[in-house]
Amino acid sequence: MKNISLIVNNKICNVNIEEDLRLLDLLRDKLNLTGTKEGCSEGECGACTVIMDGELVDSCLVMAFQAEGKEILTIEGVQNGEEIHPIQKAFLDVGAVQCGFCTPGMVLAAKSILDKNPNPNRDYIREGISGNLCRCTGYNKIVDAVEIAASYLNNDIDKAKEIATKYECKEGN
Repeated sequence: MKNISLIVNNKICNVNIEEDLRLLDLLRDKLNLTGTKEGCSEGECGACTVIMDGELVDSCLVMAFQAEGKEILTIEGVQNGEEIHPIQKAFLDVGAVQCGFCTPGMVLAAKSILDKNPNPNRDYIREGISGNLCRCTGYNKIVDAVEIAASYLNNDIDKAKEIATKYECKEGN
């Protein structure tokens, strides 16, 4: 057993771990943060995506001891208290949540994109989410959600509404 200290969702955590424990298992099994999903266990699907010291990582490929002294953000740490983050709102606005399995990783990928570039174009967004697989949405809704989130974060509500209008139901349709 080894004792490590890390910051998870702005909280200091001191945890005894087995030397072969993955970060994914630390988050899910020891810290009960089950929003981070296990998909492929090979770093291919992005379901286990978290942000570690400002960079996206596949937590299934990171050993827990490698997180010593690091700051980790999981999907549970994105919202502000009971208020969802504008990125989460944008995903809901356009229905980019489908089955929801990939959504935590996608939201964190979106956050990473927007932290680096507050006004990304669609190609930049596609590149930024390329490590996260989704079987349900076809990606267009996810790209739209990131564009809307950027608009929310930049206080450009008119642009957000313009993008979202294609998802609104119209009478007689």
